[in-house]
Amino acid sequence: MKQQLDEKIMPVGGQAVIEGVMMRSPKRIATAIRRKSGEIEVKVDEFVSLIQRKKYLNVPILRGAVTLIEVMILGIKTLQWSADKAMEDAEDDKKRSEKKGGMSTLNAVLTVGIALVAGIGLFFVLPLFLTTEIFNIEKNALMFNLVAGAIRILFFLLYVWGISYLKDVKRLFEYHGAEHKTIFAFEDKVFLSPVNAQNYTTFHPRCGTSFLVMVMIISLIFFALLDTLIIYVNGDINLLVRLITHIPLIPIIGGLGFEAIKASARHTDKKIVQLMILPGLALQRITTSEPADDQLEVAIQALIAALGDDFKDELVTASAVESATVAG
Repeated sequence: MKQQLDEKIMPVGGQAVIEGVMMRSPKRIATAIRRKSGEIEVKVDEFVSLIQRKKYLNVPILRGAVTLIEVMILGIKTLQWSADKAMEDAEDDKKRSEKKGGMSTLNAVLTVGIALVAGIGLFFVLPLFLTTEIFNIEKNALMFNLVAGAIRILFFLLYVWGISYLKDVKRLFEYHGAEHKTIFAFEDKVFLSPVNAQNYTTFHPRCGTSFLVMVMIISLIFFALLDTLIIYVNGDINLLVRLITHIPLIPIIGGLGFEAIKASARHTDKKIVQLMILPGLALQRITTSEPADDQLEVAIQALIAALGDDFKDELVTASAVESATVAG
């Protein structure tokens, strides 16, 4: 039964980039962007996840942490590639184009490292500091983590809401919506066309936005239990102890979030799962927007290129649709 469920959910995913979409399949990633000329440019790279190559990493929780780092590195590199192409279109400078070779893996790793440090500082360290300094609830593990968690979520909501007003980010969110609609159409086994994809919602339960919300919820519960244990054993707790114990465990929280999202995809009909994914879906009202047909066309090209010949049988062809129509 488990194997059937795994086969039912084809492991494809993606992200929006500047004027385009990156899609990922089990064997490759493809990024499609709309150039200034109107043509769609597609970049395809072979890619097999580390957890597929190293079986000892493909264990619950650990695989989530590894996948999270991989996805972040891939995301930074594809975003940089799309930014380079947008710059070429803006400046129309062939010499500059020849010099641009995209971002190296080392630079992508450094960028991810800086982003992680900044993210941990803003969404983990600062809420702990503010809760400690403002509220006198340091020894009440549950209440402390509820307040710190609320501050963390508030910061995240303000950040997402704030950037949503930027012109370029609005376009990015439209392509985010195109990515979700295309994946929904693919999972529903319909012919991939802008017209068909438009019938689907932009809110997808396995979105990275939902993952981040899930991580925040899990961190609240996990750290409340951890603090309770520390207070029970040590008799006391302070900000320094929380920082020393909480920060190193963030990868485990990410791994738990990955497993929760993965499990929820198989049980979307269950009420408890629907409640769990509801906050992430609600937040996607900000992070996704309705795309135009030409944006869906870009997302579809990215997905088809990512699937390649290995998974072409997963696609519904136009001839199959015509045959079904005639038979009906």
